[in-house]
Amino acid sequence: MGLFNTKNKAAGKPDGRVEGIAKVTGAGKYAAEYKVDNMCHAVFAGSTIAAGTIKSIYLDNAKQVEGVLDIITHLNKPAVPGFASETKLKETRFGLPLFHTDKVYFRNQPVAMVVADTLENATYAASLIEFTYQEDTPTVDFKKAHPSVPLKMQGKERGSLDAWSNAPQVVDQQYDIAAEVHNPMEMHATIAHWTADDKLVLYDKTQGVVNVQRTIAKIFEIPQENIEVFSEFVGGGFGSGLRVWTNGVGAVMAAKAVKRPVKLMLTRSQMFSLTGYRPAAWQRVKLGADNDGKFLGIHHQGKNGTSVFEPFQEGITSITRMVYNFDNLKAEQSIVPLNLGTPTWMRGPGDCTGAFAVECAIDELSYQLNMDPVALRLKNFAITHDPENKKPYSSNFIDECITKGAEMIDWKQRKQQPGALTEGDWKIGYGVAVGMWGAGRGNASAGITMEKDGTMTVKTAMTDIGTGTGTAMQNMTHTFTGMPKDKIKIALGHSTLPTAGSQGGSTGLSSISGAVSAVCDALKKQLADYAAAINPAYKDAKPADVLLSATGVSLKTDKNEFVSLADIWQKNNLTDISVKASSGPGAERQQYAFCCSTAHFVKVRVNTKTGKVKVERAICVADGGTIVNEKPAANQISGAIVGGIGMALMEEIHADEKLGNLVGNDLAGYHFAVNADAPIIEVAFINKPDPYVNPSGAKGLGEVGIIGCAPAIANAIYNATGKRLRDLPITPDKVLV
Repeated sequence: MGLFNTKNKAAGKPDGRVEGIAKVTGAGKYAAEYKVDNMCHAVFAGSTIAAGTIKSIYLDNAKQVEGVLDIITHLNKPAVPGFASETKLKETRFGLPLFHTDKVYFRNQPVAMVVADTLENATYAASLIEFTYQEDTPTVDFKKAHPSVPLKMQGKERGSLDAWSNAPQVVDQQYDIAAEVHNPMEMHATIAHWTADDKLVLYDKTQGVVNVQRTIAKIFEIPQENIEVFSEFVGGGFGSGLRVWTNGVGAVMAAKAVKRPVKLMLTRSQMFSLTGYRPAAWQRVKLGADNDGKFLGIHHQGKNGTSVFEPFQEGITSITRMVYNFDNLKAEQSIVPLNLGTPTWMRGPGDCTGAFAVECAIDELSYQLNMDPVALRLKNFAITHDPENKKPYSSNFIDECITKGAEMIDWKQRKQQPGALTEGDWKIGYGVAVGMWGAGRGNASAGITMEKDGTMTVKTAMTDIGTGTGTAMQNMTHTFTGMPKDKIKIALGHSTLPTAGSQGGSTGLSSISGAVSAVCDALKKQLADYAAAINPAYKDAKPADVLLSATGVSLKTDKNEFVSLADIWQKNNLTDISVKASSGPGAERQQYAFCCSTAHFVKVRVNTKTGKVKVERAICVADGGTIVNEKPAANQISGAIVGGIGMALMEEIHADEKLGNLVGNDLAGYHFAVNADAPIIEVAFINKPDPYVNPSGAKGLGEVGIIGCAPAIANAIYNATGKRLRDLPITPDKVLV
C-alpha cells in the first residue's frame, strides 16, 4: 500500500523481512496457536447491564454441560493478592478487580468464567449462566456527559491570555472526535501454564513480554523471574497490547483453579469492550494572530472519556506545546467517567487527537488571513528550540517535510477559494497538516551468540509487532560489524532473552539500536581478545579497530593481520561465543529536545450528490532521522495513514444510551479503512541522522505517521466544498447537511 521515495537510500538494503518466511508459511506461532499438553479452554460470560450490582448467579444448567471443569465468579474466585484491597489494586495498575467485586461497571464486563475441556463446551456453558442484578442508570454518552465536567489546568501557562486579548485575528471553535477501536488482526489471547506453585509460563499477545512478566508478578505476588512469557509473533497492536488485560489475568486464575494449562482467547466482539480504545474527545481551540500571520497565543481545552473504575487521561493538549512558537499558551484538560471499558493508548495517543483541533484551527486562520496554509505554518514553526523547555532540538526538519510535501503534491494547483475546482459531480480540494512526536529512547539489552561457522544470533526480549524491528536489528548488526546478513539471525519476544522495553510509543528501534551497537562492540572486543592469543597485533585492540567477516577478523589499521574463526575456536577451545550488553539514554536527554515529525498532504474528491469523500492522493514526508530499512519504514507510515483515513471518514463506536451496549461491535458493523478506501500512499523521508538520539541516528515513525492525517483530510474537504466540518468522522450525511 505504500509507495516510498527511492531517491532516499537507507542504511540497509530493503530485503525481505527476517520473519517473512515464518509468517507466510505458518511456521511462526501467535499466542493462541501454541500447543500445550492437557490444555483446556476458558470463556468469559459478560454482564448484560452497564451499571449496577450482581444479586444472584444461577449456574446449574451450565455445570451440566459435558466437559465443564469449573465456573469462576466473585463468589468462588481463587484469591488474587493484587486484588485483595484498593491499595494493592492501585499498586498493580490493573484497574478492574476481575471476579473480586459484585459491582458492574460496564456492559460485557466479565462476571463469570467457564473452564472446560473444549472451546465449544466452554462457550455453550457460558451462554447458560443466568444473573439477576440491582441495576443503576448508566452514563455512556460522552457528548451529553462532558459539559458538566469542569476543566483543570494542564501544565504551566506560558505568558498570559491577556497578552493577546486584542489580537486582530482570532479563531475560536470546538471540535469533536468519536471513540475508535484498535481492531488488530490478531485477537488478544493468553495460554497460562503453572509449572509449579510459584512458576508460570505464558503465551500472550502483547507488545512487551517484560511488562506482562512484571504486571503478573505484582498481581499474583510471585517472583518476576519465575514467569516466562512468549510473544514472538504479534498480529498487530496499535497500542492495545501495551498493557495486561482481563484475558491474561483470567487465564492465570483459571489455570490455578483447575491445575491445568488454560487458553483464553477473546472474541472480536469482546475486544471492543475488553482491550481498550481511543476515547471520545471534545476540544476547544482559541487561536490568535496578527495580520501578518504571526501566532500571538493559543488556549487549548480538551476532555476525553474514561471508565468509571479507572482514570485514563490521553494528554490531548500536549502537542500544542511542541510544534509552534506560542509565546502565550494555556492548556486545560479533564476526563469524563463513563460506564464503558477503560480506554488506552491508540496509535499517536493524545497528540493525534490534539493535532486534529489545532491543525484545523490553523487552517481556519489561514482562510481568515487569506494566506497559504503552508506559508502560515512555515512562519510559525519552532525549528531550533523546543518552545516548552527551551532546549535546542537535536534535529528538527519539519520545515523540510512541509516544503518537500508541497512540491510532491504540486501544491500550486490548489486554489485558495474553496469550491473552485470541480469535475462533474465532484469537487476537488487540497489539505495540509503536520504532526510531531517526542523521539523517546529507553533502556534496552541485547545479546549475541556466535557459532564456529560465523553464524550470529542477535537476541532481545523486545517484540516485533509488525514494525520490522527484527529486520532493523539485522541491518544494524550488519552495519556495526560488517558481517554478511545471511550470517545474522534474530531472536525476539521471549522474557528469558536480554531485557528490553515494550514495542510502543515509537521507542522500540531507538531503544534497541543502542543495545545492538553496544553488543556488537562487545563481540568485537571479545573476538579481539581471543585473537590476541594467536596474533599479538590484537592486544588492546578497540572494537572500532576490528573488522568481521564470515570467516574471521582483521584490523582496520592492517587488514593483512587476519585471524580465522576456525583458529580462534581451536586455540581457545570454544563451543560458541556469547556476549551481552545494555544501553540507554544519557546526559544528552538533559541537553537536547528530541522529536520526529511529519507533513501530510491530501487531495480529495467530494461528491456533491452522495456526500462521498474519496482520498485521491495522500502524501507524507517524515523526519525519522536515519532510515534503517526504508521498506518497513514506508509501510509504517502508509499503515498509519490508512488509520488516519479511517479516523477522518468512518471510524466511530456508539453505545446504546439506555442499555449501555456497544452498537456495531464487530467487523461488519464497525467501519474502518480498507484497500478500496486508500490511494497508493506516497511516502518520502528526510533521512538525515539525528546526531544525539542513539548510535543509529534513527527516530521513531509508528506514532507520528498518523498525527496530522485526519486534519489534513478535513482541511481538504473544506477546500473542496467550503463546509468546515469539525466533528469526526466526516460521514456523507454530515457533508450533505
